[in-house]
Amino acid sequence: MIRGLWLALLLSISVCAQASSDVPGSIRMASDVWIDRINPDGTGLSWDVLRKVFEPAGVKLEMQIVPYTRSIGLVQRGEADAWVASYQNEISEGVVYPTWHYDSDLISSLSVVAKPEPDQAELRRSRLVWMRGYEYQRYIPGLKHYNELQRRSGILSMLDQGHADYYIDARPEVEQVLAGASNPAKYRMTDLLRLPLYIGFSDSPRGRALAKLFDQRMAELVEKGELREVFEHWGQHYPFE
Repeated sequence: MIRGLWLALLLSISVCAQASSDVPGSIRMASDVWIDRINPDGTGLSWDVLRKVFEPAGVKLEMQIVPYTRSIGLVQRGEADAWVASYQNEISEGVVYPTWHYDSDLISSLSVVAKPEPDQAELRRSRLVWMRGYEYQRYIPGLKHYNELQRRSGILSMLDQGHADYYIDARPEVEQVLAGASNPAKYRMTDLLRLPLYIGFSDSPRGRALAKLFDQRMAELVEKGELREVFEHWGQHYPFE
């Protein structure tokens, strides 16, 4: 009888150890630079949230800074476990999305002041530009005339010369473009909508285990209110009300 109890106890310990070992000891994350969210020096709101999610669970963050579309490719090829700042179901192949988002993007437009303030009808008939891979046509209904850009350096001249009517991006990136204008009063920023931000995980046993852990930890942190102070510290909208 005693021997049977010991065997049962050992089996239980073995099962628990196996379940724990399913979660890797590190997560290889790829991300573009996002102002005050993913800074190259390791500071930023997203850094702080992800550390709170993974590090108490014994998973070390390893971040690689690469252009956005490359970060997706690394995950799809299994060369990274996850990438930062995806919109929901943005990518369908080789990717697993968790249930929980971790932040949100305030999406805004930039135009010369001579253009009308953009509502959905105006956006549908206008020429739009945004960065390659951002797929805003998925989230703003009816957009027909848009081009994707490789870099932000020429956006102001495109607006000045009438080659585009509105540039669409997350608010911090719009502000960064506007900061390069010699006469900012020529331009108007307009907030359009807010989109939840997700981590895109590799569709692999390793990626699925990390996505499951992410959901478990996010549920705990939000329930306890432990992420609110992070958003307050960075002066950002709290996306879990």
